[in-house]
Amino acid sequence: MNRQFGEAILDLKNVSLVFGGVKALTDISFDVREHEIRAIIGPNGAGKSSMLNVINGVYRPQQGEIILRGRHFARMNPYKAAKAGISRTFQNIALFKGMSVIDNIMTGRNLKIGTNLLLQAIWWGPARREELAHRAKVEEVIDFLEIQHIRKTPVGRLPYGLQKRVDLGRALAMEPSILLLDEPMAGMNVEEKQDMCRFILDVNDQFGTTIVLIEHDMGVVMDISDRVVVLDYGRKIGDGTPDEVRADPEVISAYLGASH
Repeated sequence: MNRQFGEAILDLKNVSLVFGGVKALTDISFDVREHEIRAIIGPNGAGKSSMLNVINGVYRPQQGEIILRGRHFARMNPYKAAKAGISRTFQNIALFKGMSVIDNIMTGRNLKIGTNLLLQAIWWGPARREELAHRAKVEEVIDFLEIQHIRKTPVGRLPYGLQKRVDLGRALAMEPSILLLDEPMAGMNVEEKQDMCRFILDVNDQFGTTIVLIEHDMGVVMDISDRVVVLDYGRKIGDGTPDEVRADPEVISAYLGASH
């Protein structure tokens, strides 16, 4: 990878998260630099999704802090995270199955709607102009993801791989500066994974979006990531470039296995 990175824009310091006495995350620190693809890997139950949920405020850690572009947060929440430019996809697709592709992606524009509900209801004046502008932005996302042919199709009728692409589109509609991807390729076949890899790299390259990625496919992680943090039982056991992590004895023992 020859991408150029900026300073750290997201810094997690000594984050610990406990559920009913069970330690999901223990004293974890790492940073994310502007414009990089930062992977989080580890076996099932390592705390990867919990870490994403801490970053975007779904979970509130008992200890530690999040530093986002120089602002310190002891407690993040999803609204603050979204307003600060953080969006995400989910391991389990959470789309509106009865709504069309374009309307699902349109929901990603909600925070950017400025007109009041009355004007929106009668679709008059500023509300009409604003909605048309938002729909134009959504059409750009649809073109980027090459899903023009299904734009009016109810999401529930789509195959799994295309639903994952719509989920990515909804996150992109927010125009995030940081995009959190929770196993974006889970359940996909080889061709679908290749397409998703291409879109992730293009989002990073063309939009300059910083990406934090959870993925179990080690081939994908090592190919597209700039740095990798490794979790095991809620603790950080490795952090570095893909080559550094691949050669780390503790990571090999805990996760990758001797054959890797």
